[in-house]
Amino acid sequence: MYTASWRDVVRRDLFGPAPDPRDRPYRLVIRLALIVFRLFRFRFDVRGSEHVPVTGGAIICSNHVSYFDFTFLGLGALPRHRLVRFMAKAAVFGHWFAGPFMRAMQHIPVDRKAGAAAFESAVRALKDGQVVGVFPEATISRSFTVKDLKAGAARMAIDAGVPIIPAAVWGGQRLATKGHSVQWRRGVPVTVILGEPLVPETGEKAQQLLRRTRAAMEALLDEAQRSYPDVPAGDDDRWWQPVHLGGTAPRPDEIAALDAVEAEGKGKKLRKPHPVTRLRARLRRR
Repeated sequence: MYTASWRDVVRRDLFGPAPDPRDRPYRLVIRLALIVFRLFRFRFDVRGSEHVPVTGGAIICSNHVSYFDFTFLGLGALPRHRLVRFMAKAAVFGHWFAGPFMRAMQHIPVDRKAGAAAFESAVRALKDGQVVGVFPEATISRSFTVKDLKAGAARMAIDAGVPIIPAAVWGGQRLATKGHSVQWRRGVPVTVILGEPLVPETGEKAQQLLRRTRAAMEALLDEAQRSYPDVPAGDDDRWWQPVHLGGTAPRPDEIAALDAVEAEGKGKKLRKPHPVTRLRARLRRR
């Protein structure tokens, strides 16, 4: 297990012999993250960093269980001196605090109403030799299993001619995840596993590559879950484990129903009443 040290925070060669000056903001954020990791003494088990290419484009496709997954996945690429450009919701880029950092780190905003722009930006970054991080489930999995994947990552890999590196993260849900309050625990183990690259085959369709990616992600997640060093402290602590491992997290079919209800609720909130309807309502109030 790896625990960040103060020596890591100040290491001059942390990002390689000649890091790009344009990435100074990103390097600063990583050093700040290492300080947080050190203060809370998170214990990391990072495997498969050797699968990240030293140069050239690649897509890291990971499951999604916590709000901090992107910081943990970044550790997997750091030994290869690679910085991951994550695809994230456009709303994050509009935040007064997080937005400037997201843009400075060259992450890629995703607007679900205009997904083509994000796709083109990601393909451009991949062709420029960047490593792009994608959570193809599109949202945190509250069942802590791999949900249905969006095909965008597979299409990007085929268009850009780069490999997909399947990945799994586990443990971060104990700190901050969807439907639970943030719990700043010390000494929490976090597992990050990067699998062997999946190279698009000649003539391979996006759905075929997507199936291979999902199968690899599921195998890596199963490995991360079964080798995780901690177990629930009791019945009240089994919420962070999936049902098939004896946990009390919602079943995948239950989550699918919850997601559908949530999406419908958001849609209703977004629908504004017709102007005539609003005018009538005002007249009735007078």
